[in-house]
Amino acid sequence: MKKQPLSVLARHLFIIVFVSFATMSLSAPKAETYAFVQRDSTLYLDVYRPQNPRPDKAAVISVFGGGFVVGARNDTLQMANVEALTQRGFTVISIDYRLGLKDSTTVKKYSSLFKIDDLFQYCIDIATEDCAAAVAWVCAHASEIDIDPTRLVLTGCSAGAIAVLQLDYCRANGLPAAKELPAGWKPAAVVPYSGGIMCHKRDLKYKTPPAPTMLMHGVKDKIVHYKHFGLPFCAKMYGANTVAKRMKKQDIPHWIIRFEGVGHEVASWLPSSVELFCCFVDQALAGRVTNLDATMTDDELKPTIWTTMTMLQMYKGVEN
Repeated sequence: MKKQPLSVLARHLFIIVFVSFATMSLSAPKAETYAFVQRDSTLYLDVYRPQNPRPDKAAVISVFGGGFVVGARNDTLQMANVEALTQRGFTVISIDYRLGLKDSTTVKKYSSLFKIDDLFQYCIDIATEDCAAAVAWVCAHASEIDIDPTRLVLTGCSAGAIAVLQLDYCRANGLPAAKELPAGWKPAAVVPYSGGIMCHKRDLKYKTPPAPTMLMHGVKDKIVHYKHFGLPFCAKMYGANTVAKRMKKQDIPHWIIRFEGVGHEVASWLPSSVELFCCFVDQALAGRVTNLDATMTDDELKPTIWTTMTMLQMYKGVEN
C-alpha cells in the first residue's frame, strides 16, 4: 500500500464530483460576486438571479463538494446545480468556504491516526462557520439581492452536504460553529446530497427542532458513510440513515431517499432530481408537515471506481 500525495487525492475527489458533468453545456445566468467575510483570506459568494423569479422570493444557498480539499463555488457541478435551480425560479447563492485539508500544515498537525477525528472536526467546523457567515451576509443584504431571508434553503453535495447539515445541527443545539447566524434565523429547508453530521456525543440529538430536511444517500456510500463512521471513543460521522433514525425518534418532519446498490454518486444528483427538490421545498415553505421514507433507483447514477472507494482509500492512498 503506497500513500499518494495530496495532489493525486485531490484529482480523485475532483473525478468523484464532476465526472458526470464534464461534457454538459450549461447556460446558468451571470454571477454577481460579493465578498462576505474576511478570514485568513477574503471569501466570496456569487448571486445568480433567475429570469422568472418565484413570487415568494425563495432563495437557495448552495455549497460545493470536494472532500474539504478541492472544489469551488463556480465548478462544473455547482454550475449545473445553479442552472437547474434558477430555471425553477430560485435565486441561488453559491459560496466559498475554507478547505481544511488543502492546508498541509493543518494536515501534518493531525497526522496521527488517533487524531483523524480532530482533523475532520476542524475541517467541518471551519466550513460550518463560513456557511453561517454567508447566511448572515445574505440576510443582511436580502433587500439588495431581492430575496426573502425567511425562505432561504440550504443545499450542498458531499462535503457541502455535511456543511449544511452540520450548520443546522449546530444551530438547533446552540453550538459555537453556528454563532454567526442571525439571532432567531432558521433555514426554510435543508437538502443535503450524501451528507452527514460530525458529533462527539455518544448519541446524536437535537435540543430544538431542525429545519425540514430531505436526506439523500447511497446505501453503499463509504466516503460519507450511510450509517456512521469513526474510531471507538472518538467523534463519529453520522450519515443519512442515522440522522433519519434520530429525526424519527424525536418526531421531526423529514424525508429520506435511500439508494440501494449506489455509493457516493448521489452527491451529483440534484440537477437530475430538481423536481423532487422543488416538491419538498414547496411543501416546507407552505408549512406542511410531511414524512417520507423511500427507496429510489435512477439509471443515471453510474458507479465509478472513485465513487465506490472507501474514505480511508481516498485520504490515505490506494494501491498502485
